[in-house]
Amino acid sequence: MFAILKKEFNTFFASPIGYLVIAVFLLINGLFLWVFKGDFNILHAGFSDLTSFFYLAPWFFIFLIPAITMRSFSDEIRLGTIEILKTKPLSNWQIVLGKYLGAFLLIILALIPTLTYVYTIDQLGNPTGNLDLGSILGSYLGLLFLSAAFTAIGLFTSTLSNNQIVAFIAGVVLSFLMYYGFEAIAELNILKNLNIQNIGMKEHFKSISKGVIDTKDILYFASVTFFFLFLTKTNFDKK
Repeated sequence: MFAILKKEFNTFFASPIGYLVIAVFLLINGLFLWVFKGDFNILHAGFSDLTSFFYLAPWFFIFLIPAITMRSFSDEIRLGTIEILKTKPLSNWQIVLGKYLGAFLLIILALIPTLTYVYTIDQLGNPTGNLDLGSILGSYLGLLFLSAAFTAIGLFTSTLSNNQIVAFIAGVVLSFLMYYGFEAIAELNILKNLNIQNIGMKEHFKSISKGVIDTKDILYFASVTFFFLFLTKTNFDKK
């Protein structure tokens, strides 16, 4: 499994993909949070917190994570190397988990530089150091859970086609539906009392972001991640 993980991770940085994903994520966040005028600009908000960042990051991940995972299996299918991959002395679960962890590690690397935002907010506060650390830590933990689920979804959609663009679009659509789709459905008048939004990721992400780590939220993200990894492994078995 670790050989697959190492191969996947090295592949990202052997081409511009890894650097491009991290650069785009940091650039877009930086522009919205510190440069562009608007509701998300921290400098114009009048108070120093990272609410804007934790609101925007999941929406950026909906597009960036499928861009990372779209080639994971679709390239193997297109090039015909999937048969060679299956001849290695590894179980299909080990191959799937190796590819999954390689992509997830890249996302963690993209998040690490954003810790400078925490320091900046700490210095901008009045008084200095006036931070809600519980909320910030909870929000970062929520982003990790969310990106873990998005990575599993992206890996699954990469098994659906040998075309990377199709895999990317399918990953974006499915991630969007799992994140916001159920909340949108819950806003319909006839369904408002059914709490359908609890099926979606956004509600559980918001819950963790408050700094209160609830077992039901952790189990939710773990279940979604495992479910899509299981679908990935099932599709991989059939190839």
